[in-house]
Amino acid sequence: MSTLSAPTLDITAIRQQFPILHQQINGKPLVYFDNAATNQKPESVINALNGYYSGYNANIHRGIHALAEKATAAFEDTRKAVQQFIGSREVEEVIFTKGTTEGINLVAATWGRMSLQAGDEIIISTMEHHSNIVPWQLLCEEKGAVLRVIPISESGEIIWEEFEKLLSAKTKLVSIVHASNALGTINPVQKVIKAAHAVGAKVLVDGAQASAHLALDVQTLDVDFYVFSAHKLYGPTGVGILYGKRALLEAMPPYQGGGEMIAEVSFEKTTYNVIPYKFEAGTPNIADVVALKAAIDFVNQYGKSAIAAHEDALLQYATEKVGAIEGIRLVGTAAHKVSVLSFVLEGMHPFDVGMMLDAKGIAVRTGHHCTQPLMKRLGLEGTIRASFAIYNTFEEIDTLVSALKDLAAKRKK
Repeated sequence: MSTLSAPTLDITAIRQQFPILHQQINGKPLVYFDNAATNQKPESVINALNGYYSGYNANIHRGIHALAEKATAAFEDTRKAVQQFIGSREVEEVIFTKGTTEGINLVAATWGRMSLQAGDEIIISTMEHHSNIVPWQLLCEEKGAVLRVIPISESGEIIWEEFEKLLSAKTKLVSIVHASNALGTINPVQKVIKAAHAVGAKVLVDGAQASAHLALDVQTLDVDFYVFSAHKLYGPTGVGILYGKRALLEAMPPYQGGGEMIAEVSFEKTTYNVIPYKFEAGTPNIADVVALKAAIDFVNQYGKSAIAAHEDALLQYATEKVGAIEGIRLVGTAAHKVSVLSFVLEGMHPFDVGMMLDAKGIAVRTGHHCTQPLMKRLGLEGTIRASFAIYNTFEEIDTLVSALKDLAAKRKK
């Protein structure tokens, strides 16, 4: 066993806060290593959801009765918590969405349509999730713009010199993932932002994988747009955040029409609400937004630095142990990573490995991880991905390693 665990965290006590972890799958104790897809939720988040529906379920902002006022206050308390969590200058720069994907699509459909013309260029990287590829393809097709792609190295890092060659006066946007969901690579986003701004381009950062792991201050980054999802931050599904600089958000047209996003409506003309409400048409996902604050409080209680230290120790341990198994090849060996370990087992399809691990109660993700162009670049159909969170243990990694050794031995027979 490793002695690398972060001494500031009582992992046993933390695990007690996650009801779902205390069960058996196929007769074996659950080992949940699919955190990059979604992580599990502490009781505080579950209780916040239940508390809203059982105690003050009401629509927000326009009601004057007691339940509506309590719901509105809880909803807006989450917006303030997000502002502090990401370091935005103003609370109005925090837009609630249904997830990272909607945040990217919102920017593409509003700022993108408003700002791009034929011949303009958008730069993304080879390691992007489909949600940070397809919206820009749709926009480029509509506007006659050009999508450029930053190549990556064999270790899974962007090739900086090639990125610099792509930058020009034609570049209007750079949209890049902060941390790769498939490889764990942490991109040098602050350096990317500075280089993009030097040629007059705006920058969107996909923080879906980074928000739970990395220190985040949007003002220090000087990023134009930052997006992430609650469900990868110990929060509920169906909620995301779009941060945008005030001047950009105010200049952008609405994304959807309906209630809440209006100031005045007549059959002749409609005027729009101020930010953030201009981008929050209709009844929002109130309960899950309320519960997001509980998730942020959970992360803040332990601190990202302590969480990251524990996760980094798990990743280091797993990288050493899994990488030493005969027949396994690690995929994504960047110098700086979040707690994602991708690998392939020679002679076995990732799907088969995933099914066999599930039979032992071990939940991993297999396949292309919504990064098909990345897999093509690496010459792979897909990988097996184990990803770690605050509640994971070295003992669980030992369980994974033992199972993989068994599979590797059977493969040779």
